[in-house]
Amino acid sequence: MKQPLIDLTAQYQTIKDRIDDAISRVLKRTDFILGQDVRLFEQEFAQYIGVKHAIGVASGTDALVIALAASGIGPGDEVITSPFTFIATAEAIQRVGARIVFADIDRKSFTIDPKKIAGRINQKTKAIIPVHLYGEPCAMDEIHKLVSNSSISIIEDCAQSLGAVYNSKKVGSIGRIGCFSFFPGKNLGCYGDGGIITTNDTECAERIKLMRNHGSVSKYEHVMHGYNSRLDTIQAAVLRVKLPLVDQWNEQRRAHADGYRSALEQEGFTAQFLSTRSVSSMNYFTIYVDSGRDELQAYLKEQGIASAIYYPQSLHVQKVFADLGYKHGDFPEAEYAQERVLSLPMYAELTDDQRSYIINEIKKFKKGKKVS
Repeated sequence: MKQPLIDLTAQYQTIKDRIDDAISRVLKRTDFILGQDVRLFEQEFAQYIGVKHAIGVASGTDALVIALAASGIGPGDEVITSPFTFIATAEAIQRVGARIVFADIDRKSFTIDPKKIAGRINQKTKAIIPVHLYGEPCAMDEIHKLVSNSSISIIEDCAQSLGAVYNSKKVGSIGRIGCFSFFPGKNLGCYGDGGIITTNDTECAERIKLMRNHGSVSKYEHVMHGYNSRLDTIQAAVLRVKLPLVDQWNEQRRAHADGYRSALEQEGFTAQFLSTRSVSSMNYFTIYVDSGRDELQAYLKEQGIASAIYYPQSLHVQKVFADLGYKHGDFPEAEYAQERVLSLPMYAELTDDQRSYIINEIKKFKKGKKVS
């Protein structure tokens, strides 16, 4: 059996006619840039998240960059985030000229630890970017308490957590700004790159709208420095078909996660901790393999089962961030995770038989190799 990490073909087959029709309508209208479907998707997405404004951009990375820039963050400022995430989070901080300040993660949840943030805040701190990793929301109550008497902005990185809920609020509506990615493998993915920014701050939303389109208030009239970062209409049309299905897909993901968790915890594996305050979007199902992680991954590959390591090297030891002066040992929890995490196939269309096959192969390997 060949088992992919995610099966986008299976998803497409369930919505093929609607997707094809949506794309065809755009091709007939030829409103490819900031067209009708972009405007409608922004309205629908804002309503789904529970915010006043949603502004489509070209990618999740651009969403972070523009969110920081629209918040007035630049050289001389500091932004705190996790060292255990995709590089885009830190890269965005670097691109606006601010200094990246890492704070370690919580071992059980893999998300940034509010207790570690506290000691990093100073007069230069202008924002905190909590990353809702693998779909599990960060401890947002505790993070809010850290900045409640300051002007520090909370900019949520929701790239892996669309549809996740924290204390009855969708992620992307909890901080001052939320940033989402529509990379094809996300819970809500388009057929290329795409992203969106959410906020209840009307003044900030207006700046974001200007910035995404060259700082232009009208054609050839520019009032600020901006970017060429627009969600194109074909991608918005695809996303409009998928958005009403996200909650159903996430529920199916959670059901598969429950099946994995029940079986693998009996085998001694530890899965990501899920808070009772939150509902995960389960973008990835990730376990700790305390010994033999790479050998297990190689064995699964031999059996046709894809898996992934998110992430094999924490950001503080990446060569690109050497100028920050961090070294091995500075963030022990992130380094602990990078040596042990393994993510298993996770998507709504995964069948019970496929999941059982994956679990059984892990059990076989554990029995023969004594991994834990």
